[in-house]
Amino acid sequence: IADLWWVYCKPVPADGRELWTLFTQCSCITAVIGGLFYNWMFASLEYSWHLSIAMSISFSLLLLLTLFLVHPARCVFSMIMPTLGTKQGRKLLLSTCIMVTVVNITPNIMSNIKTILLVIKCICKNSSDSLLNSTALLQAASLEFGDAIQETLHSTIYRPMNGRFQFSLLQNTSSIYQQMDLAGEKIRRDFLSVEVLVKDSVRVGNRLVAGFSMLYLCFESTWYLKNYLTNLHFDNFYITKKLERLAVDRKAPHLLVGSPKNLIRPTGLKLSREELMVCLVQAMLLTVALMLMLVVVAMDHFAFSVADTALRKAAQFSVVPVTLHIKYKVGAGIPWILPFVSKILGLPSEELSLQDFEKSYHHYLIFSSAHCRISPPTPPNPSVLLVVGLLFCILYSTVFLQTYASRLCRKIASSFFQSWEEKRVLYLYRKLSRRQKK
Repeated sequence: IADLWWVYCKPVPADGRELWTLFTQCSCITAVIGGLFYNWMFASLEYSWHLSIAMSISFSLLLLLTLFLVHPARCVFSMIMPTLGTKQGRKLLLSTCIMVTVVNITPNIMSNIKTILLVIKCICKNSSDSLLNSTALLQAASLEFGDAIQETLHSTIYRPMNGRFQFSLLQNTSSIYQQMDLAGEKIRRDFLSVEVLVKDSVRVGNRLVAGFSMLYLCFESTWYLKNYLTNLHFDNFYITKKLERLAVDRKAPHLLVGSPKNLIRPTGLKLSREELMVCLVQAMLLTVALMLMLVVVAMDHFAFSVADTALRKAAQFSVVPVTLHIKYKVGAGIPWILPFVSKILGLPSEELSLQDFEKSYHHYLIFSSAHCRISPPTPPNPSVLLVVGLLFCILYSTVFLQTYASRLCRKIASSFFQSWEEKRVLYLYRKLSRRQKK
């Protein structure tokens, strides 16, 4: 492995064997990266499969030529891998987490809200049906009431011309159902458009964030290499083996015994105060993102709970009884002002009693029915919550691993440019010597 890494880090291969070894290494690397790039574009960014294949093949060929021919490009590419453990890698993982949440949780929330609206629609339709059917009760009561008024004395002079009420019953309910269906269809289209808009917005935003993050990864690695090769003071506070050998050769090992607090060993687990503060700030920002993600997950559970409760309570609605009770007593006679008229005509002057009428009519208002076709609410998918939790565990681990990833970037740069690393070690040694003299 050390020999392969030495061939990979050399600016120019020494012979044909090293040249073939380097080409084989670059080919294997580009094959793996091309496969990962295709899966990332097709599965995570949701590009079409043919575009993903074309982009991954083009990217792999370009990467193969760049790694094989350009020595600094190999160094930058090698530093990109540990840089994924820094904040840029967290951005990529966070965008993936957001995409997983939106694609899997948002449709579930919309589906449960649709279930709630279907329950409301079913209740409105059944209650309106029952209310319209109650008008038949009024029609029957009016007919019987009119027939009772007609049943008077046998004398035709007392018989009313028409005792029935003119009651208009709404027989055609299709217009009401049509309006309800149109309202439900409009609500369904509105929810569908909102769902599509959310998905498209998140998909476009995720692609933009992913593209920017990849470009920034390359820029950050290039920026680190540029500062490494031009600034001797940049990221030069590690007690490396070369520094220890130099101190022993110069007979000054005491310089490293009581080393300053800002000097650390690159292979140790100790974090400087500045590194620890950066980790804490990043962890706080990541916690804010986690809280927002948990709000979306809580909305999913809340929507399911409301939909499930509405469906169960609607099925338990009791039937409301409605009773129409009619009781009357009517008398007919000649007013006392014209008594002589009754004598002339030979009519009885006392008041005549019609037949008494008392009857009750019963009806039931129904608010729910088993004929409503309502799909059961969709429970939250526990696998989505598991994936989100796993991704956030990785994100939190990268917060504290970014320091060691930066140290690994320095180690990679020193492997590719060993002569420059010796100059940096000499600069640090002289700096420690001047500090001790002061």
